[in-house]
Amino acid sequence: MNTGKSKVIPILPSRVTVEGLDRAPHRAFLRGLGLSDADIKRPFVGVASTDGRVTPCNALLGALAREACVGVRDAGGVAFDFASIAVADSMSMNHGGMRYSLLSRELIADGVEAVARGHAYDALVTFAGCDKTLPGMMMAMVRLNLPSVFMYGGAALPGRLHGRDVTVLDTYEAVGGVYAGTVTRKELDTLERVCLPGLGSCPGQFSANTMAMVSETLGLALPGSATMPAVAPERAAQAREAGRVAMELLKKGGPLPRELVTRKSLENACAAVAATGGSTNAGLHIPAIAHEAGIRFSLDDLARVSKRTPLIADMKPGGKYLARDLHQIGGVYAVLKELMKRGVLHGDCLTLFGTKLEDELKGHPGADGFVIHKAPLQKSGGLVVLKGNLAPDGALLKVAGLKSLRFEGPARVFDSEEACVEVVRKRSYQPGEVLVIRYEGPRGGPGMREMLGVTALLYGQGVGEKVALVTDGRFSGATRGMMVGYLSPEAATGGPLALVRNGDRIVIDAARGLLSLEVPSSELRKRKSRQPKRQLSGVLEKYAAQVGSAFHGAVTHSGIGRPQSRVTRRTQSRNAAALKGFTR
Repeated sequence: MNTGKSKVIPILPSRVTVEGLDRAPHRAFLRGLGLSDADIKRPFVGVASTDGRVTPCNALLGALAREACVGVRDAGGVAFDFASIAVADSMSMNHGGMRYSLLSRELIADGVEAVARGHAYDALVTFAGCDKTLPGMMMAMVRLNLPSVFMYGGAALPGRLHGRDVTVLDTYEAVGGVYAGTVTRKELDTLERVCLPGLGSCPGQFSANTMAMVSETLGLALPGSATMPAVAPERAAQAREAGRVAMELLKKGGPLPRELVTRKSLENACAAVAATGGSTNAGLHIPAIAHEAGIRFSLDDLARVSKRTPLIADMKPGGKYLARDLHQIGGVYAVLKELMKRGVLHGDCLTLFGTKLEDELKGHPGADGFVIHKAPLQKSGGLVVLKGNLAPDGALLKVAGLKSLRFEGPARVFDSEEACVEVVRKRSYQPGEVLVIRYEGPRGGPGMREMLGVTALLYGQGVGEKVALVTDGRFSGATRGMMVGYLSPEAATGGPLALVRNGDRIVIDAARGLLSLEVPSSELRKRKSRQPKRQLSGVLEKYAAQVGSAFHGAVTHSGIGRPQSRVTRRTQSRNAAALKGFTR
């Protein structure tokens, strides 16, 4: 019956699960978890991680999540920790399992959304450790727009062999060396056993460390968290601090993720990636994070920022140094400080603490002259977007470390990654060829497989710049050489890549931003594509039906929706007053 009274909006989303006569069963379930009457009155904070003993990248996250729960509890909240899935490129590389890697990003974001909305949590702390898990967690945070803190699990320490640092990339490339006869099986076996001495993600500026840098630059993560090694003893205290800060954000009403993720902060993230020669996968993940904030962001935006941003950090795979080395000279903020000095950063963006980025960078160390150079290594950033009649929307090339920015040669066409790998293993290609792998895009694959397996074989065989590779698939952050990927539109949706034939000349010109197929348009109009038929079912079938172009991040939903949180600006002052008594 309508009493004429206006509906009262709960102060916190979680109150819908615990207040009122008909919530007695809900409270009973909470008591079954061990919650007291006082606990039930406190804010509820979800602590999500991709914890699991499936890869070294994620194996520490459960312990860190439990530390964050302590931080939440100490700050007056009740933490509910839960784990999401993780499909790591490390184990899915170079076989059909890689089709599940990129789509796992969406599963993570969707899963965290489902739990946080289904249980009406008031705030979030999220942990991730490898490849797609980082953007997946950040996408969930922005989608939910709850007070949130992200924390990266950290990179592994490198191995040592013959007096030098080695990583798993050396092992990938040594496989190519075995095929080429320049590396022995015994040498490969030794390298395999020493290249990854403990837990954590790959230590170069590969996909995980690149996206960790993005998390700090966007303001979603605690400063200093991106480059701290996974096994650093300070990690536990940092995780507790993440829990405490999430509660502080809840008490203050923000800043919320969509206040942190703006066009300016996204451009800052692109600049950080370009300045460090970061992973090409950032070209997928930054637009996808923007999509969750309702911001249309594409490879064109990445290209524009990269063009004005100098390459200043000498990071692997194109350079010498690792995440550990960057951490020792000041971490992400050291890169941002140097970019600020050069006028390519928006200093008025907010940090996680609600302060301006330019103010936080004052007094922070900048270039050290070794890891971060005072004179640019290249005038423009480490990533270039190529366009032309072969890639009308665009394709990505990492130029950091390349000796030449131009390549021209005849096409050698493959309709799957496996077909190309077989040729590369046998070394039955010719120097000067452009290897074309098509129908491996987001929809055509489906899943846009990462091709470090084949690119590392080529580099290990000593032909990383003697042949080129062009694909609508994607690459690892560890990929180097004349490797062009993320080509859009993909072959499966009618892109020109579907029309390429053996012997067609392809021109790659990074200096001009050009990717050209030297075939008359009249001839192309006569050609028809012959897409291979792949029987799909399960999640691959659903993904192929929903996924969009890599040009806009390969996302699977239409964009920003109504935030689930009932915490509005009108109620945030009420939150602050109501939460004062919860700090222990």
